Amino acid sequence: MQVFVVFLVAVVTAVSAASSFSKDPALEDPWQEWKGLHGKQYSEETESYRRMVWEDNWRFIEQHNQEHAAGKHSYKLGMNHFGDLTDQEFNKMNGFRPDPALRKLPVFNSTGSTVRPKSIDWRGKGYVTRVKNQGTCGSCWAFSATGALEGQYFKKTGRLVSLSEQNLVDCTEEYKYRNCGCHGGFVNIAFQYVIDHGITSEQSYPYTEKDDKPCRYTEQLKVTSISGFKRTDYKDEKNLRDAVGTVGPISVSVDASTFKLYKSGIYFNKTCTQSVNHAVLAVGYGKEGNDTFWILKNSWGLDWGERGYMRLAKDKDNHCGIANQAIYPII
Repeated sequence: MQVFVVFLVAVVTAVSAASSFSKDPALEDPWQEWKGLHGKQYSEETESYRRMVWEDNWRFIEQHNQEHAAGKHSYKLGMNHFGDLTDQEFNKMNGFRPDPALRKLPVFNSTGSTVRPKSIDWRGKGYVTRVKNQGTCGSCWAFSATGALEGQYFKKTGRLVSLSEQNLVDCTEEYKYRNCGCHGGFVNIAFQYVIDHGITSEQSYPYTEKDDKPCRYTEQLKVTSISGFKRTDYKDEKNLRDAVGTVGPISVSVDASTFKLYKSGIYFNKTCTQSVNHAVLAVGYGKEGNDTFWILKNSWGLDWGERGYMRLAKDKDNHCGIANQAIYPII
């Protein structure tokens, strides 16, 4: 009952705010263009509220980018398909669950491994599939898992195959695996499922952005399986760097609470915390001037960030928790 009352108050407050909202006429054309570009359609009751949120985000972007031009920020913001969402609504989509059990896994040991390069970008070496889009389903954990699997499968076979996130969404909700589909999940549990059953291709088991169907996977569809998985040392960016530099793309998690409108540049935000809530794929690292960065593949489509990617500040005290939950499969 208390949750319902809080929800009802939030709805009433939003409707009240929208009813007194005065549109900025100068933003009418950009608003209409943005709606058309992203296929946004609203009921008569909700359009005013969404326009109000969108205008707030528009002004926030403009102010930030003016400050960026003055040298106050290392990255730029830009309007994208999240432009009509509040921060609270956006963060409900972040579906990664950190698992304390990860600490019990074997740790990647860089001793005696191939000398790690000063910079690496696995995209140019064939390890990384196209940027995908999880939509409104909180399945980032599945996309991060398939990204790491795709890279290791390519390393083993020389074949780059897009693997099925929907396979993981549908088939790891059983009691044994305890993932929650579009409501969040664990990357290590996804890997355990692949050890037990294997995984199929995206072509054989397409993504639907929903978790309301039973598991349709059969052994006949299997593309690959894994023998195990390892993690990098907790909060150790150097260990993560050695793993990314020698193993390939690694599943990582971050606090993505402030990533909504990121457009370009090396992301460093003092408000970013160590409380990770979103899973992505570390596909490399590099340096620009005196600043080092991680290259992260996201699952929010091509309209977000640098064509679906992000450069996150590296060697900055484990910024946004980048090295808290890093894990990769073994084929």
